[in-house]
Amino acid sequence: MRPMDQTKKFEFDKDSYHALVKEIISDVYDALQEKGYNPINQMTGYLLSGDPAYIPRHKNARNLIQKIERNELIEECLRTFIENTK
Repeated sequence: MRPMDQTKKFEFDKDSYHALVKEIISDVYDALQEKGYNPINQMTGYLLSGDPAYIPRHKNARNLIQKIERNELIEECLRTFIENTK
């Protein structure tokens, strides 16, 4: 059988992805704090509205947070909350 005839299986490394999302959330949080903003309020505004203006450009925070879909950010926050409260 030729290699092109075989079906390849795609493996998604969920652990690495979750770690990346957590790192981005942490970096954005730190950037917001450094600029004197309330990080929770600002990130909530972004997550609810989708408006990146809630996140400053400081430390590339705006670009970082836009690398992850908002629903995935919310999912990661919820996952972390549940894991830490159960």
